[in-house]
This record gives sequence, C-alpha cells and structure tokens, in this order.
Amino acid sequence: MVALLAALVEVATENPPGRAYLACVDTIERTLSELSFEHERVEIVSPDAPRAAVAAWVGDPGPTLYFHGHYDVVPAAQPSQFMPRVEGDAMFGRGTSDMKSGLVSMLFAAKAIREAGVHLNGRIGLLFVPDEETGGRYGSAALAAAGRLGGDAIGMLLPEPTSGVVWNANRGAVTIEATVWGRAAHVGLAHLGVNAFERAVAIVEDLLALKGQLPAGAVLLVGGRVEAGTNFNVVPSECRFTVDRRTMADEDFAAERRRLLAVFDRARASGIDVAVDVFQEGSASRTPDDVPLARALASSVMEVTGAAPGFEEGPGLLETRFYAERGIPALAYGPGILAVSHGPQEFVKISRMLEVAKIYALTALKLMAKAT
Repeated sequence: MVALLAALVEVATENPPGRAYLACVDTIERTLSELSFEHERVEIVSPDAPRAAVAAWVGDPGPTLYFHGHYDVVPAAQPSQFMPRVEGDAMFGRGTSDMKSGLVSMLFAAKAIREAGVHLNGRIGLLFVPDEETGGRYGSAALAAAGRLGGDAIGMLLPEPTSGVVWNANRGAVTIEATVWGRAAHVGLAHLGVNAFERAVAIVEDLLALKGQLPAGAVLLVGGRVEAGTNFNVVPSECRFTVDRRTMADEDFAAERRRLLAVFDRARASGIDVAVDVFQEGSASRTPDDVPLARALASSVMEVTGAAPGFEEGPGLLETRFYAERGIPALAYGPGILAVSHGPQEFVKISRMLEVAKIYALTALKLMAKAT
C-alpha cells in the first residue's frame, strides 16, 4: 500500500491545468494488471490535455457497489511536494490526503474481498476519475452524461479526506469564470482605451452587494483567481476572474443560480462586454443516515476503529452528487484529514489508509456477501 501511494504521489497530476493524467492512468492500470483485476480505460473527450478514467470490477455482473475516487490534485507550491517522504506513520506529499491514499484504500479493499474468495451478490466497481478539483466537467460529469456512471448501482463510497466522519450530504455550487473585454491603449493615451479591469470592478461591486444579502452560512467567493492586463503602462483589454457560489440545502438552487447570473445580465445591459463560463455546478444532495449503506458503513467503522462515526454535511461539492441525484445512496469516508489537504505539509497516516481499506471491505461484505 505504501509503495503504491508513493508511486501515485510521484505523478504530478496537478489540476488545473490537468498535467500527467495519462501517466497516472498508466500507473493505475499497471497495478490493476499486476493484481489480475478486470479493468478498462475510458477515454474522455476534452479541449485540453488528454483525459481518461479507469474502471475495474470484482465479482459477477449485477448489483454494484461503487468505490469512486479522483486522481487529480490541486497545484503544488514546490516540486518537492511530489517527492513523497515517510516519517513514522505518516506519508507527506501532494495528494496523500486528498485523495490518492483513498484510491489505495479502495483498491486494496477490493483486493482483500477477491483474495478471501467471498462470493458476492453482484460486484464491486472501482472508478478512478480525473478533473474533480475543477468541478468534474471532463471527469465524472462527462462519464455521467455518457451513461458510464452508476450503472446497476446499489451504493457508492467516496474516500475523500473526511477526518474520521461520514459526509452524507454536500452543498450545491455554481462556479464561473467571467471574462471582461475592453480595448488596449498606451497609458499616455488611456482615454483611447477601455479599461477591462475597471469594468470588472463594477461587476464585482454588484456581486458584493449580492453577497451582503445572503443568509448566514451561504458562501459567495469573488476573485479566487484573477488575471488582467499585460503591463503596468498598458490599458488592460481583458480581465478574467472567478466567482464561487456555494448554496445550502435549504436554498433554492435554481433560483440562486439565476440570481447570480443576473448580475452579469445587468452588466451587459449597461454596456459591459462580458462572457461567463459556468465550469462547475451541482445542486446540494443528501443520503439519509439510516439507509442500508449508511448502517453498514457505520457498523464497519465501529468494528475497525472502536468508535461510531458522526454523519455531517461535507463543506464542498462532492462527487457523491452524481449518484445521489440518481437516487443512489452515496457517502464519503476516507483516510485523509481535511485540514491538511491542499496545504504545503499535506500528509496521511498510513495506519488510517489500512483502516479505511478494512472498513470498505467490511461494508461491502455486510451489503453483498452471499449467505453460505
């Protein structure tokens, strides 16, 4: 398990922009072949670098419990973050917590079930996907649109870094990149230009007014990424910025989406040349904590760790939504720690990676093992 995690961390699958995806897919497929897993590479069409998912199975076709995880990671501040190091029970490196350790856990859970010779009422489906960190447009969303996600599913487990709790719900999200255009000019002739940055500021002021109207707990983040201009002495002809709106379960997602996009409609009506790319969106979803999958997971956590897990709403937009919106029970539980994920000292406890593998295997057996 440690060797596989190290091998995965060494592949710098930074997203954005989507680097080294196929190298990581090669590593995953090579491991599956060494373990004699039936598997398939699923090509995903995108306008950028090539993308692919990997699907694998244990058991016979039929009702399927999916172990689903993403192999992309957020960008690292230093190349050394892709040089995994082990200190005691911890491995440090980008993606150790979010969520390459989870990929290892789910793979070894399936391996343990197969090697135990347990006959299942159906099968375990393993799915390794790209692009989660930028919303899943060319990952899970593309697979769902192609009918390649959740077939025959009875449930889904997602090994995100949940810090020991189960996330059975997620917030909704509308995430956009706005591009405002102007006209470049020399600073000495600024009156001949149109300042795209200043026009963007006018839109941001409207967005901040909207932010002030939101209920407590709702989120509107403006400027997570901003790009403008070419030099200090040139009127900027283009300005790009992101807006990330996170909705709560009791908000009307469709209405809040319209409310956000109306800001840009008003800008256009005022003469501002602006385009909007909605590159991530999904409504809030929830799986009840008393469905069979939730009960099986909770009892497995109790057996392995000695403590019952809490059930909470995840802080972000989770890929459980692609299953939950189809009526499939979907829960997130993984070995990582959210507080260290995406940070410069990201790490995972190796012992937790093993615990989660045991928990996933036990959960599958509780749901799917044939009576003898």
